[in-house]
Amino acid sequence: MSHDGVGLRAVARSVAFLTAGVLAVPALAGCSEQDEADKPVAGQDIAPARRDLVADGGTVRWAVDRVPQTLNTFQADADAGTSRVAGAVLPALYRLDANGRPQRNPDYLESAEVVDREPRQVVLYKLNQQAVWSDGREIGAADFTAQWRALSGKDTAYWTARNAGYDRVEKIERGASDLEVRVTFKKPYADWRSLFSPLYPKSVMGTPDAFNDSARRKLKVTAGPFTVRTVDRRAGDVTLRRNPRWWGRPAKLSELVLRAVPREKRAAALAGGRLDLAEIDPAEAHRVTAAGREKAGRGAPLTHGPGAALTPGRALRSWAIAHGSDEEAADEENSVRRKRAKAIAKYAGQQSSLRGFVVRKSLEPAFTQLALNGSEGPLADERVRRAVARALDREELARIVLEPLGLPAEPVGSHLALAGQHAYADSSGALGGQDTGEAQALLSDAGWVANGPVKERKKPGKASGAEASRDSDDDGSEDGSGDGTGDDGTYIVGGTDDKPADDESSTVLAPGGPGRQEENHLAQDGKQQLKPGGAPGAYAPRGTAAPGRAAAGPLAKNGKPLSLRFVLPSGPGSQSLRAVGERIALMLDRVGIRTEISKVADDSYFKDHIASGQYDLALYSWPASAFPATDARPIYAKPVPAADGSLNVEQNFTRVGTDQVDQLFDQAVAELDEGESRSLVRKADARIWAAAGSIPLYQRPQLTAARKNLANAGAFGFQTPSYEDMGYLKKP
Repeated sequence: MSHDGVGLRAVARSVAFLTAGVLAVPALAGCSEQDEADKPVAGQDIAPARRDLVADGGTVRWAVDRVPQTLNTFQADADAGTSRVAGAVLPALYRLDANGRPQRNPDYLESAEVVDREPRQVVLYKLNQQAVWSDGREIGAADFTAQWRALSGKDTAYWTARNAGYDRVEKIERGASDLEVRVTFKKPYADWRSLFSPLYPKSVMGTPDAFNDSARRKLKVTAGPFTVRTVDRRAGDVTLRRNPRWWGRPAKLSELVLRAVPREKRAAALAGGRLDLAEIDPAEAHRVTAAGREKAGRGAPLTHGPGAALTPGRALRSWAIAHGSDEEAADEENSVRRKRAKAIAKYAGQQSSLRGFVVRKSLEPAFTQLALNGSEGPLADERVRRAVARALDREELARIVLEPLGLPAEPVGSHLALAGQHAYADSSGALGGQDTGEAQALLSDAGWVANGPVKERKKPGKASGAEASRDSDDDGSEDGSGDGTGDDGTYIVGGTDDKPADDESSTVLAPGGPGRQEENHLAQDGKQQLKPGGAPGAYAPRGTAAPGRAAAGPLAKNGKPLSLRFVLPSGPGSQSLRAVGERIALMLDRVGIRTEISKVADDSYFKDHIASGQYDLALYSWPASAFPATDARPIYAKPVPAADGSLNVEQNFTRVGTDQVDQLFDQAVAELDEGESRSLVRKADARIWAAAGSIPLYQRPQLTAARKNLANAGAFGFQTPSYEDMGYLKKP
């Protein structure tokens, strides 16, 4: 998941009525094989080229967020960099195609099929007879067996992060020849194709010590188009080189270097020749695109960058001060002017270098959701959760993020799959679309009354809402218009004032604090931000009047106002999440729900707020999985009490779950008829919608800067990269 994710494979009467059955039934009946699963919303953008057009040799330096802490994808601290290394150097029996669907990898598998269902499910793998490890040993049953034993969960000496699927295996044995592997399951397992990808050699999986330590820093034995040459943590590089023992299509590149570069420094690294390929945020994508349109040597000033804010008026004032009679002021201004000129020259030089790059864009196989913490407070009532959902215009929220990037802005219709994947169907009808009247009716039914009496509470030291606005002179700003140091980043949407705006709508108080940076990344990845200029109204400055709300006034119940704490990340790359969060707050205000927006540091956002349940509303992302019956269950399973009295939520950070959803997951993962299994997954999704614990919003953008002559690389979308096909086009 990411706060804009942790990978899936690496993280009363009304309630009974709404989730257990009746309202969800029409949507469940509508889940058929005729759905939107035929194609992704956006295709991949990788500059495809035939191999005969790609030159042999060369190095691609590909940005990663950090050097992986481990090269073992089955350990808890594995990350996206770990998966990228594994994809290039280890066997993957199945790879995802452009639709996010698993396909047999012929480099390793000649065939794989269920040969028996009774009395036990048996899968027979027939391996490619050329498939060998880099030490010359054939890939075979011994490797399958070692991996199963390590990941089965039976031996706690193995420090594994997950064992889903492997715990259902009964035995593994050699088939009729060394090239055949028979896997017998003790319980039927629909997602058997998810196993043994990646496949590690028995030297890594054979003992707990080897599993826990040997593959953290190096991989001595591999079996892919590349091998691991070096892991240089000081330099921040993982260098992969062409595998001379590779039996498949030879890698076009001589070397592939995975280089750790923070996202906010990638534009400079691209311009400085340190990177050839990098996933970037929208602001940097705008820079690269603008560089391609700018003409060198024309002397025209850039419309962006460090000199863009220098208007003619400001330039004239600066000149006047620099040449004025006040020598101290003149010296200070001249120093500022020299620094600015140096920054402008450096930026212009970078822009010139960026003309050699292009932005390739698609949609990432991950979606951003609004999470509603149903463990306590108003959101423990399903009617209130449903009211929040019915207040949202999901199409508008998707447009805020995706339209400025030129990407299709379609809301996500499923928690368990994305358009193009086998299991996808739009089940949002189980909850219903945006409807202010229905949202208000649900709130009324839950006992929340407009303009109801509210018991006065002692202020916790700092005013909020309208009072914070009137007291803003005390926040370090003399005129009350700045973002003084007294502002802690928390503010109320939906407060009232003694002097209402002209349209008598509520006022939005903008947060204080320094300017936003760029978003970190699937509760790792809220990567996107709005392109400079953003969507009109996506961010409301201090004192901006919100659109008139339909509710008669703030809602209250039992002397308490209906106010929800909305936690958002404040750090690098979070602009788009904050823009979406603030627009959501305005939508909720229209139905009488106040929100207290609290911006917190990225490093504490997930651990101290999402995972610990210290929030009412939050935005974060989950990656899509080709195997939702296995991978999505921990995210939506009903929390259960642990032995120590705490609540075991697994990865269900909304704390909302039902027995029906759990049963449907259990049925789907044990159903070997693929069509029936997908139908059960879709039914589970419809019930997840009805419970309103999380609301899928939009698929995240994927923006990649690539050298113009780099082929078969870029925004991959769903598809597993073909590392052996990446390379530079031959010169004409």
